[in-house]
Amino acid sequence: MTIKHSEAMRDDDIAIIMRAMGHPVRLNILRILARQERGECCCADVTDELTLAQSTVSQHIKVLLDAGLIERKPRGTRNCYIVQHDRLAALGDAYSGMIAGFSPAPTKLEAEPA
Repeated sequence: MTIKHSEAMRDDDIAIIMRAMGHPVRLNILRILARQERGECCCADVTDELTLAQSTVSQHIKVLLDAGLIERKPRGTRNCYIVQHDRLAALGDAYSGMIAGFSPAPTKLEAEPA
C-alpha cells in the first residue's frame, strides 16, 4: 500500500490517511515513533509514553498500519514500528496541491473599450 514520494496520491489515499491522522492519540503515536533515535519503537514503549491500555494503543497502531503511515518490523517476540516518511512526504505534496486546487480561479479582465 505504500506510495512512493514521486507518485501522485489519489483522493482516496488522501482521505484514508487524513482519517487515520484524525485522532489525537494517533498523531501522538506518530510523533513518538518519529523521534526515536533508532528509528523504530515497540508497542510497549508507546504504551508507556501515552499511559493508555496496550489494547487501546494496539487499535490505534492498526489504523496507522492500514493507512500505510507506519510499518511493522518483527523483533523476536515483539513488533516494532517505523514511520513511513515517504508516505508522509507524498501526503504533504498531495495536500499542498489539493489546497492550491481550492483557490478561487483568477478572474478574467474584461477588455476595456478603446
